[in-house]
Amino acid sequence: MEHGLTGIGDAGAFLARVVRLDRAAPVRLRSAGARTALWARLPWEVLVTREVDGPGPGDVTVAAADLLSILSDKETALPAPRDADWRWPLPPAAVKVVETVATAELSRLASAAAGTLREVTGGGLGRAVGQRVVRDALLDHVALVVTPADGPPVEVPQRLVQAISRMGFLGPADVDSPETRVCVAGRWVGLSAPYGVAWLQRVNKLTVMPISTHPNG
Repeated sequence: MEHGLTGIGDAGAFLARVVRLDRAAPVRLRSAGARTALWARLPWEVLVTREVDGPGPGDVTVAAADLLSILSDKETALPAPRDADWRWPLPPAAVKVVETVATAELSRLASAAAGTLREVTGGGLGRAVGQRVVRDALLDHVALVVTPADGPPVEVPQRLVQAISRMGFLGPADVDSPETRVCVAGRWVGLSAPYGVAWLQRVNKLTVMPISTHPNG
């Protein structure tokens, strides 16, 4: 089977970021016509996705590092399927945009939080207590609250802001990028940035259970 991706540059950029954050991460490919959505889960419980050109292989999960290597070598074969490695549901297809936020403001929020983490964890706290606890507290911090006209307030935690920043979804800092949309889909909240989307399931943690197929999403 071939991977069926033609947007090699976009796919490679996505995979390189994923592998940099988690070398063992799986990536799920989901085809829809002439486009394929790449999905991955970051180490801080956020799902990220980017659509690229190409009809793709259907719906299959492979190792992100393996697919990146194949694309770098300009090969067309799909790596060995690893569907059992994908253990998380996907947000529903019905998405509602509740607000737009300047991409530059999100970049500022991401940079400020990253700087705070470096400052605090470099201040002599023990590694186990300092880095992990401070990191989790920063990621759980509500970076934005938007209040739509026809619904309850939507909280956007730093986890989502860091996801779109670390994945490069906000684009180059010196380029005037389109605004980022705050979205909801069922119990999910998302940030739809110029180059990709990050999703976090609200209230309940992402379910983790072994599966052999893709019943979720």
